[in-house]
Amino acid sequence: MPWIYALAGLLVGAVIGFAISRLTAPNYKKQKNLYKDLETAKFELEQQKQELTDHFAQTAEMLDSLGKEYTKLYQHMAKTSSELLPNIPAQDNPFAQKVAQQNASNSADQSLEDAPKDYANGATGLLREEKKEYLDSPDGESGKKAS
Repeated sequence: MPWIYALAGLLVGAVIGFAISRLTAPNYKKQKNLYKDLETAKFELEQQKQELTDHFAQTAEMLDSLGKEYTKLYQHMAKTSSELLPNIPAQDNPFAQKVAQQNASNSADQSLEDAPKDYANGATGLLREEKKEYLDSPDGESGKKAS
C-alpha cells in the first residue's frame, strides 16, 4: 500500500510541477502574446478587406452616376446649342456630331447584344438533311443527286 501512495504522490507532484513550469516559463508567455497579436492582426486585416470592398463599391457607384451625369450634360449642351444657334451647320456643331456618333455606337452595341453568336442556324453535322449534288458519279451520270 505504501507503494500506491508514493506513486500517486509522484504523479500529482509531476502534474503540479509541469503546470507551474508551464505558467512561469517565458516561452509560454511569449507564445501566448504572439497568438494574441496574430488574432488581432487577422481581425484588422479582415476589417481592411471589408473597408476596401466597400470603398470600391462606392467608387463604382460614383463613377456610374458621374458617367450618367456627363452624358446628360453633353446631351443638354447639344440640345441647347442647336436651339440657340439654329443657323449653324451640323458639321460645325461639335456637340451634334458627338451625340450622333454616340447614338450610332449605342445602337450598334445593342444590335450586337440581341442575338447570341454561339448558335448555328438549323441542324449541323450528321443531323443535317441536305441533299448533296455529285458532279461526276461513278456510273457516268453527272448532276445526279444523292442523299
